[in-house]
Order: sequence, then structure tokens, then C-alpha cells
Amino acid sequence: MSSCEIVILIVSVAILSSVLSILFCSTKMRKKVNYMLDALEDGETNFRFSEKKAISGGFNKTLNRINSIFRKERFQILEQEKFFGTLLDDVNTGIVVYDASSGIITYSNQKALQILGFASLLNIRQLRLLDKDLAEAFICDSISPSEKSRVSFYNENSQKTIVMSRSSAKVKEREVKIVSFNDVTQEMESNQEEAWSKLIRVLTHEIMNTVTPISSLSDALVSYLEPEELNPDRRKAIRDGLDTIAASSKSLIKFVESYRNLTRVATPVKSVFYVKELAEEVISLTNSQMEGKRVLCTYSEKSNDVILFADRGQILQILINLVKNAIQANASKIEINSRIDSADSTVIEVSNNGNAISQEAQKQMFIPLYTTKTDGSGIGLSLSRQIMRLHNGQINLVSTGPDKTVFNLIFR
Repeated sequence: MSSCEIVILIVSVAILSSVLSILFCSTKMRKKVNYMLDALEDGETNFRFSEKKAISGGFNKTLNRINSIFRKERFQILEQEKFFGTLLDDVNTGIVVYDASSGIITYSNQKALQILGFASLLNIRQLRLLDKDLAEAFICDSISPSEKSRVSFYNENSQKTIVMSRSSAKVKEREVKIVSFNDVTQEMESNQEEAWSKLIRVLTHEIMNTVTPISSLSDALVSYLEPEELNPDRRKAIRDGLDTIAASSKSLIKFVESYRNLTRVATPVKSVFYVKELAEEVISLTNSQMEGKRVLCTYSEKSNDVILFADRGQILQILINLVKNAIQANASKIEINSRIDSADSTVIEVSNNGNAISQEAQKQMFIPLYTTKTDGSGIGLSLSRQIMRLHNGQINLVSTGPDKTVFNLIFR
């Protein structure tokens, strides 16, 4: 073999080796790139290629830099999500985001959990356990995004009324529903109480203006009757008639005065006291009525040493009214308990095993003048609601049935 042929052979081998080396390196590089892309697609950034190798060190360094950029970007996105999550937890609006097809809840802020009364929300189907109408309102597709709807339901503590709005969005090619809602229970109760107060104020004013002169005149006419002016029978008939007018007028004035109390509830004079001591006083003041009907009233605490900052006299009045109502409902057992709930509110609960409250009465029992008792005035529960509103709290009928009726007082 000539020297020329040897040179050609050496060059050919070198070229072939270079080609094979390039192909081998290219294959390894493609594998590394594919591995990195698969990892990044799965959200995994905890990998690093060796930069010490002579041939692939530069390429590995480039891949590591790309990974570092992705990692930094992902960290910034997580920080932003955390920031916006904290921001949404501080707003006074409940927000729930769920997958339109599966119903899986991907986000719910603290206000939403508080209003709905859940410790956690995983699927929109959980709302059916709370209230069927509420669940339907959440998933209703016939309501446009610009339209708002109102729905009432009972959570673990009380009746709630919320105003809802809905919208939708696309996240990773999946449709999600966004539901935002506000608790308007107190605003509605406040507006309702204000309307009734205005109506009662007008009615009592007009009735008093009409009745007071009648009462005064009838008393005066009775005193004007002299024995010699009329025969005894006619004089007696006139006196009896005037006495009846006077008595009826005074009774009506007394009736109207009781309703004036609804428009003149005193501003609470608050102090700190133990709920246990208040409950013991309620039991003591109603003991004579309970003994006559063999009713047992007890108190218990679900949280230790529950303290309340409120007008003691006004809250005492509410609890006595609830206990008396239970006695009149033929209860044989009345239970008063107190606790601190998940929202750090103080809750006083009064339950009894008396007659259940009818559907009609449930809708109207907090309305002034409404009563189911023959001798009732219809101001007890409506006055209690006004007192609780002045305490920035609520009084609610939680449940009623053949076995138990439960009212609670919530102090925020």
C-alpha cells in the first residue's frame, strides 16, 4: 500500500469517527432536551446536568441556564398566586371557583367558607347537603354573568341570604365557573326593621291623636252627670256607656304604648360579663313559671368561660322571652348553651322540646304585631331582633321539629 493510500485511509477513518461522534453526541443532546422538556411540562425543575464534561459541558451549561430561568419564573408565579390568594382572603366577598365538567372546587376563599359554614369545600356537590336551592343557584347556567340572583339558606348557625353573580373562564383548555357572593342578611333585616318602625311610628301617632281626646272626654262627661238631671235608668245607661268608652280607650292607649317600645329601643350600655352568670339569672327569674308546669331548664358551655360584651339587661330580656315562649309551647325541657364558633363569634343557643313552630309562623314570627297567642302582643321576637341588631348581632330560628326547636343569638 502506497503512502498516499495510507493517508486517504487515515483521513477516511477520522471523518467517519467524527461523523459517528457527532451523531452520538446529537442523539445524547436530543435525549437531554427531551428529558428537560418532559420534566418542565410536569412542573419538575429539580434537575441539573454536569458541566464538567469536555464535549457536552457547554451544551449542558446552556440547558441548566434554561432550567434556572424556568425555575425563577415558576417561583415568581407561585409568589403572585400566594399574594393574590392572601388578597382574596381579606375581601368581604365570598369567591368559589370550580371545574364546570367535574364540579371539583379549585379555589374558595375564607369568606366563602365562613358564609357557607364549611371548614373546607372539595366539590360543588357538597352544597346539596346544605341546601338544594343553594346548589342549584351555584350551577345554574341560565343566568347571565351580568345578572345577580338572591338565595336564602340555613348554615350551621343561622339563616343566610346572599346575592350571587357568576362568570366563566378557560384555564388550561378547561372551563371553570367563578361564583362571587355577598352576605346581605343583616342589611335585609335592618331595612325590614326600619320599615316596620316607621310604619308603627305613624300608626301609633295617629291612633294616639284620635284615642286620647276620646278617653279624656269620656272621663269628663262621667263627672258632669248630676243625679237630678236624668232619671236613674237613663243616667246609669249613659254612665255605663261612658265607662266602657273610657276603659276601651285606656286599653287601646296601653296597647299602642307597648308598640312604641319597638321604635324607642335604648342604645345598649355594654359591659363585660360571664354568660354562665346571665343564664343562671334567667333560670332564677323564670323558675316559678317552670315549677308550675314541671319544666326543667339547664345551662352548659361548649367553650370554657364564655364572656360577652353587651348590654346585660337587654340580653337578659331576650333570653327570658325565649324561655317563656318555650314554656308556653308546652316544653318539658329547656337547654341554654354557649360557645365560641369558628368565626370567633359568641353564640348563645336556646333549645326546647315543645311544640314545633308552623311554616307560616316561621315566616312571620319576627314581624311586629304577629302572634299565635290569644293574649300575645307580637313584640317579643321583633323587639329581640332589634336589640340584637343594635349589638351588631343576630337572633335566628335554627331549626324546629317534633323533637326540638332551636334559637340562637350570635354576637360578632
